[in-house]
Amino acid sequence: MKEIDIKKLIISLIRPFLNAGEISINLRKNGLTKKMKSDNTPVTNGDLEVNKIVSDKLKELTPFLPIISEETSENKSIENLKDFWLVDPIDGTYDYINDLDEFTINAGLIINRKPAAGIIYAPAKKRMFYSFGEGHAYELKNKKEIKLDGSRNHEKDKIKFVSYSDKIKPEIQKIFDKLNVKEYTKMKSSLKFCVIASGEYDGYVAEPRACEWDIAAGHAILKHSGGSVTDFENKEILYGKKNFENPSLILKSKKLI
Repeated sequence: MKEIDIKKLIISLIRPFLNAGEISINLRKNGLTKKMKSDNTPVTNGDLEVNKIVSDKLKELTPFLPIISEETSENKSIENLKDFWLVDPIDGTYDYINDLDEFTINAGLIINRKPAAGIIYAPAKKRMFYSFGEGHAYELKNKKEIKLDGSRNHEKDKIKFVSYSDKIKPEIQKIFDKLNVKEYTKMKSSLKFCVIASGEYDGYVAEPRACEWDIAAGHAILKHSGGSVTDFENKEILYGKKNFENPSLILKSKKLI
């Protein structure tokens, strides 16, 4: 594979992601068109337009890397993938359709089956996050880079998690009890990785669900902030698995490691 300047690559994606976010908001304001996919989940013209913007830019920057996107079948049949992009053009489609604000635009760079870089933009919240290596995870605020190191939550004894649901399953509750989690807030999109990386929350636990494109960018950002992403057996998460299915997940901020 060609040598990649990962920092330059991720910085080159910031403007296209901001533009894609603006377009996603404008399309929603004008009224989205929606259809149901074969897995009975919705897709909108916004998902498809953002997918085109992001994919076209990635092809321009790294034409030698396959792109695996939730919204296309292209490259999904390739086996033994090691170096590739994982794209989720709109994560949190329910929020997007229903005029809520947690949906995100995502691209994660996978090198040797591990997350090497990630970029996530939450257009409705105007929050941009990205990373390109250990110790290099950032939020862009007012055109300034704010380093993410999990340090924002200074209440050392108050462990706050995000959760996929308001109802906590028994297996997850056991992990909450072990980690002394006293408070949790429902959050569905990949924004959860970012707010854990920033220290606004301390972690997240999920049974096997969703797919690799839902977590790749966030995994990179959280890992590069000093946090961790493992399965319930504390094993490393690798990418390019069969059907791109996720295992169980435990996300921890730097504070909990």
